[in-house]
Amino acid sequence: MVRTQIQLTEEQACRLKEIAARRGVSMAELIRQAVERILEESQWGEKRRRALEVAGKFPGPFDLSANHDKYLVEGYL
Repeated sequence: MVRTQIQLTEEQACRLKEIAARRGVSMAELIRQAVERILEESQWGEKRRRALEVAGKFPGPFDLSANHDKYLVEGYL
């Protein structure tokens, strides 16, 4: 682990202590969980951006959302 320091407002510190106590974890663990969540969201944001870059660049049915059952059946035949 890497040790780091942050500054919180009084209100932030109090609220974090309350949440940590309710969850039965330390404030440090609670902050690590929050950081992990932000990192995961950032990763999803990158994946979403890459998916949107290729959306519509390949030929295919343009009514897939409306006729997905029809295409699913055709795929199994």
